[in-house]
Amino acid sequence: MSSEAVFIQVGALAEGFAPHSNTLEQQDLAGTTLAFHFAEGETVHCRFNDDQTLLWGDRRVDYRATSIRPGILFIDFLDPQQANSSVTLVCDRQQGNFTAVYGQLPQESQARLDAFSRVEQGLPLTAVNAEFRFGRLDGSNGPLPQFTDELIGMRNLYTYSPTERYEHIYLNNNFYAWQCLDGVEKGLADVDRCHYVKVAEQLYLFVWREKIVPTLGVVMIDLQGMRTDGKILGYQGSDFSSLSNFAVGAHAQILNTTHYPKA
Repeated sequence: MSSEAVFIQVGALAEGFAPHSNTLEQQDLAGTTLAFHFAEGETVHCRFNDDQTLLWGDRRVDYRATSIRPGILFIDFLDPQQANSSVTLVCDRQQGNFTAVYGQLPQESQARLDAFSRVEQGLPLTAVNAEFRFGRLDGSNGPLPQFTDELIGMRNLYTYSPTERYEHIYLNNNFYAWQCLDGVEKGLADVDRCHYVKVAEQLYLFVWREKIVPTLGVVMIDLQGMRTDGKILGYQGSDFSSLSNFAVGAHAQILNTTHYPKA
């Protein structure tokens, strides 16, 4: 390469992904009500007013909802109770369970703390937070979702649009490697913190938290339909004054899978 690859803000990334992106259509859930019974005992009722707004408890918010498989809902909105935060709900209406991801971006002072200082202070390398909460829908007694290691060892290619392609390598329970093959981040690569939840057979919730530019990714990976759908949350620019919470979706391809010999 003749020039050094440069990390960009999430707002600029959203602009690159936008044209002709492979995202799913919005689901119109108008009139639907779901009761989220969290495993810790809390219950939150969610009513969908129309195809754009819902009531989360008594808070009205804009939302995006998609369905990567029949009976599976991906619902995402900015958290009305926390600054610089989002709530993502993955609902399996057939099994009667859900996973809730509460993500929060760091304040500017946290984001500007260098990696060496974070290590010295015993802090995680990324200042982006993600809290996972599991529960049951309505009156179901079905099993709760679980974290999984089934993606580990896979090397996958994701095509987000005619111009944007990324490769992921799922290294272990805590980290994955990514690189941009084509697009606005072409030439960039890194290893970041990640989490995997099994939703159904060959269907996974994949969450990553980047450490350089504050970024939270929450994506469904369907290895039956070979596609993904989800969102990326970050700051619009370097002034930390506005958020970018944009939809992403991709066609997926498994390039290979690494199996390590037993020690």
